[in-house]
Formats: sequence, structure tokens, C-alpha cells
Amino acid sequence: MMLKNKTILLTGAGRGIGREIAITCAREGAKMILISRTESELDETLQLIIKDSPESFFLTADVSNELEIAEAYTKIRSKCKRIDVLINNAGIQHPIGLFHQNDFTLWKKNIEINLFGAAWLTHLVLPDLLTAGKGKIVNLSGGGSTGPRPNFSAYAVSKTAIVRFTENLAEEYKDHHIDVNAISPGAVNTRMLEEVLAAELMAGSEFRDAMQRKEKGGTDPSIAANLISFLASDFSDGITGKLISAPWDPWDNEDFQVLLKADKNIATLRRIDNKTFYTKK
Repeated sequence: MMLKNKTILLTGAGRGIGREIAITCAREGAKMILISRTESELDETLQLIIKDSPESFFLTADVSNELEIAEAYTKIRSKCKRIDVLINNAGIQHPIGLFHQNDFTLWKKNIEINLFGAAWLTHLVLPDLLTAGKGKIVNLSGGGSTGPRPNFSAYAVSKTAIVRFTENLAEEYKDHHIDVNAISPGAVNTRMLEEVLAAELMAGSEFRDAMQRKEKGGTDPSIAANLISFLASDFSDGITGKLISAPWDPWDNEDFQVLLKADKNIATLRRIDNKTFYTKK
């Protein structure tokens, strides 16, 4: 019950990784506030957690709509004394294909949801975390944030921006005991996998990879949910400004956790890292 008495605001909570996060955090004792665009999906998630977290509730809102999110947050604050943790999980993958063939309206919509949606809600929540004198923010990054992801330019750009946004906030608010981290959940089989399969050749080499994942199964979403639960808890105090891979980093190892706190450059976006920079002659 490492999240007992914590109030967590979670976006993209209707399905996929978001639903798994809600279930995991509720089991750890958190009160969950669920946000997504689809009421039926939110209600399904709520029914799965209500036994473990009877005070949880949901609100429908589109994270890319500033007015809807502002109104939703006003309602949340009228019901809750405080918000302890914000988890920015909502995201989309489209458009898929070569950049010059993308519908640019859809390309911008991706940025509006994946980046601006997370930034706007964070902008609303931060004053309350500052008043409380502590808090946690966890942002979902993903494929393309640490290297090129051809045919998925909007998604890759938005998720890379999320990591730098995370690092910036971590530096700005570290003296206020607000930890801000990003996680990479791995290749989880969600609706995004079905989108890659539907795109076929427009997805490039990822189409073949998606077919294999469909057949063999992807990364267990509970791995990402457990990492997020840890980052939302007091056990992660002092870990901030990091991009942590749920399936590949040994985040549940105490020695690695100490390293995350001690080494400013580890688990971050860096080019100059004493390995891949050029010395002037």
C-alpha cells in the first residue's frame, strides 16, 4: 500500500496502459481521478478499481482542449483537498507514414495532445503542488524519444519534447520537492499496435515488427504500471529529471535508484556525456 492516502490524477485512463496504471495504483491504496475522452471506457476502468479505491471517480475531457481541461480541473479541486501526483499518459500515434504524405492537420493534432495536453494540465496542477510543498509528476514518453522513428515523425517529436519538458521542470522545481520524471513503457500491445498493423507499408519496417508482436505478445503493461507506481510513491523521493525504461532499466534495484539520485547525467537526453563528444584541437 505504498500509495495509501495519495490522490492521483491520471489522463488516458480509459484503456491500454492507462487502465493498467489505474488498477495498479488503486491496489497500492491511491484515490484515482480518471480522465479520458470516452465515458464508457472510463466507467469500465472505474469498475475495475472501485473495490480497491472506493473514492475514485472520472471526468470526461479532451486533453488538447484547454477549456475542457480547465473546467475539469476546477471540478476536481472542488471535490479533492489536494492532488499529490499527476500522470500524463494520454497520447495518440497518428499520422503514420512519410512526413510529406502526412495530413499536417493530424500532425499538429498529435503535438496538441501528446505535448500541449500534458503541458497544459501540468501548468494547472503545479500551483497546488507548490502550495503543498511536494508532489510527483510522471510523463509517458515512448518510441522515438531517444532515436529516430521513421514514419512516425509526429509521435517521435512529441515524445522527445516530453522528455526535455520533464528535464526542464525537474530543474525548475527540485528545490520545492516536486519530482518530475518520464518513463518509456516498452512495446506494449495496445490499440497503437492495431494502428501500425492497419497502416501496413506506411509504417515501414515497424509493420513487420508489429506482426511479430501481435503473434508473440508485447511488453507486459504491468511493468510500466509498477514503475509509475514507484515514481508516484515516497520511495522515489529525490529521483527527478529522468527518462526511465520500464522493461530495460533496473529501476527496482536499490543501487540503481541511488545512482539515479547521485548522477545528474544518467537516464537523460544528452549528447555531451564524455563518450560521444568531440574535443577541440
